[in-house]
Parts: sequence; C-alpha cells; structure tokens
Amino acid sequence: MCNTCGCSVTSGNEELAHEPSPEHGGTTPIQVLDRLLKANDHEAAHNREHLERHGVLAINLMSSPGSGKTSLLEATADALGGRLKFAVIEGDLETENDAARIRAKGIPAHQITTGTACHLDAHMVHHALHHLSLEGLDVLFIENVGNLVCPASFDLGHHLNVTLLSTTEGDDKPAKYPVMFRAANLVAVTKCDLMEVLGDFSIEKAEGHVRDLANGAPVVSVSTRAPGGLDGWIAWLESAVAAHRSGTRFHPSVQPDGARRHAHG
Repeated sequence: MCNTCGCSVTSGNEELAHEPSPEHGGTTPIQVLDRLLKANDHEAAHNREHLERHGVLAINLMSSPGSGKTSLLEATADALGGRLKFAVIEGDLETENDAARIRAKGIPAHQITTGTACHLDAHMVHHALHHLSLEGLDVLFIENVGNLVCPASFDLGHHLNVTLLSTTEGDDKPAKYPVMFRAANLVAVTKCDLMEVLGDFSIEKAEGHVRDLANGAPVVSVSTRAPGGLDGWIAWLESAVAAHRSGTRFHPSVQPDGARRHAHG
C-alpha cells in the first residue's frame, strides 16, 4: 500500500483521515494511516458478517486494467446458465460502463466510481451493499479497480481473492508484483486463445513464479472465446461455493478437474 501518494484515503474513509486526534499536537501521517487501516478492517469484518448471514460467498477480483475481469464475468453468466446466482460490485475511477455491461446480462450490479483512489476499500463496499439485495445470491463478485499494487492490501470483507493475469501482459508479472499474486486463492490466466498468436507467454513460467511466492493456489487457463475455455474456472467456482455452503474450509490449492487444461487451440 502507498502512504505517500494518498491512495489510502478514499471517498469512503475521508472523514476518518481528518478526525482530530485526542492527543494535543495533532497526528502524524503514520498515525493517520494506522487509524484508516484499523477502521477499514473493522468495516471489512462487518461486511463479511453481513454476507455470511445471507450465505453469500464474496470474491475479490484483482488485476491490471484490460486483463478481462468484466469479460470473464459476462462469460461466467452465460456458462453457468442460472446454476449459481451472483451479483457484482464494480470499481472504476470513472464511468458506469462495466456495471452496464453486467446488467445487460441480467446480473445485478452496482458501480463504485472512486475518483482518484486506485483501489476499493471496505467502506466503499459497505455503501454498495446497501444498493444490492443479497437474498438468494450464491456469490458476490467485487471487481476491484485495475491495479496490480494497492487492491491486495485492503480487506473488503471478502472471502477469496482471484487474480487475473492476461497472456498479453507477460508471464513474469507474479515476480514483479508479488503482493498481489501472493494473496491470490486462484490465478486465472486470461485470453489464452491469443497464445498461439503471441507465442511468448508460458503458463508454466507464470505458475513457477507463483510457486516461488510460496503460493500453492491453482493456476487456471481461461478463454472467453475458445470452446471449454471456462471449464477450470467454473469448476473452481462451484467448488468454492459448495464449500462455503457447507461451512467447510475451502482448500484452493487442490486443483479441480480441468484447472490446468490450456484453453487455447
């Protein structure tokens, strides 16, 4: 997390950053940051409790811009065929474009526009939850702001992290951005249908970098265009929902059938 560019202060917690200190002499930047983090974690725990009362599994989707988060959700709606019901909280600096795309699929979606903030926080998610009905939902996807740095540092009240890595980005991204990929419960390598054209992306190398971070999470090949390109992703998702429903601990390092099936070709 950045404590110099001010990204820890968002529209959701801005009033906390300006609260006067009970001590005379004001507060230091470190004290302000510590207060914001504690407040965020408190709000996140509240969000998680609220979601669990409704039996909803919350998944935080993180990636760089353009990796295909919204496209994956659109394709997921088609692939599930109503087997699971989900809603989406969208995070972007500006516009409602992504939320509109999700709603066009018949999926409830609420857009958070963060302005200058490069991540979502628990306060923003809390406000968004007031705009969505959780009744009958199996999954809430929180599509975080496109950014490979700060989103991984903030608890939103979610249960699992999914990090997307596009084949157009380079297979060394997990090594360059370790915090994001170390926090992942699943790494989804997207746009695998482009691998034959690109020719320089290795899923094995990308997975090796994830393992170097001591992360045993599955690495799933994904294509929203190729036949069977969502098999591993859907299998993982349904396993996660089943575990959440039963109250058992989900072990994401156990790869479902098809998780490593390459989706290109």
